Order: sequence, then structure tokens, then C-alpha cells
Amino acid sequence: MADSPVTVPTAADPVAFLDAVTNPVRRRDGFNLLALHERATGERAVMWGPAIVGFGSYHYAYASGREGDSAAAGFSPRAAASTVYFPYGFDGLDDDLAELGPHRVSTSCLYLKDLTKVDLAALERLVARSYARVTAEA
Repeated sequence: MADSPVTVPTAADPVAFLDAVTNPVRRRDGFNLLALHERATGERAVMWGPAIVGFGSYHYAYASGREGDSAAAGFSPRAAASTVYFPYGFDGLDDDLAELGPHRVSTSCLYLKDLTKVDLAALERLVARSYARVTAEA
């Protein structure tokens, strides 16, 4: 797991944040990701920093000595794609990734340009499996 930028939970309203997204596809997908994450995690949405909609939390500690708390699952409607966060990466999630449809991944991020083109059941399984793994160690 690579060091990631520090984010903290805020009192900002996730629905107001999503309402303000100007790109109509990202806004639509943001609301769909909100509902999907609530189902997959059983948690209510909380804004982490100014642009991440997060669900639950976990404590991390890096070999560098840096540690803190972050969202156990989350997403952000970025300009180029909706970004879904997987704190522990994608090990063991290959089967659901193969069923997902058009996507791109980095170390701990899944990039989706349009949720209407992906298998939402596979995406919900990915989020649920990742969340369970992250929170099992909490």
C-alpha cells in the first residue's frame, strides 16, 4: 500500500457535494456510487476532505512511520473518470474485475468513465469484498 494524501472526515454534506458536480455523467454516476457503497458497506456516506465520499474508516500505519485514519471505502467523481478507492489494492479481486467491463486500475484506484457500461453487480461485489478485508483488520 503506497503512502496516500491525508484526508480527514468533514461535516460537509455528500449529497450537496454530488449535486454540485458539473459533469452530468460524473454527477449521475456519483449518486449511483453513493447508493452502491451504502449497500456494499452498510455505512452512511461522509465527506473525507473536499472531494472524497467515504464509508467507514480504518487505521493505517506505513513502514515510514506515518499513520492515520482513512475511509475504508470511497469514491470521487474526478474530471476524467469516477475514481473508486481500494485501500489494500486488488489482490484476490481478479474474478470480479474480469466481469466488470471497461475500467482502468492503478495501485489502489479503479477508474470508471461511465457506470452504464459496467456490471454494477460485479462492482458492488468488489466494493463489499474490499471493505470487508479493510475493516477485518481494524
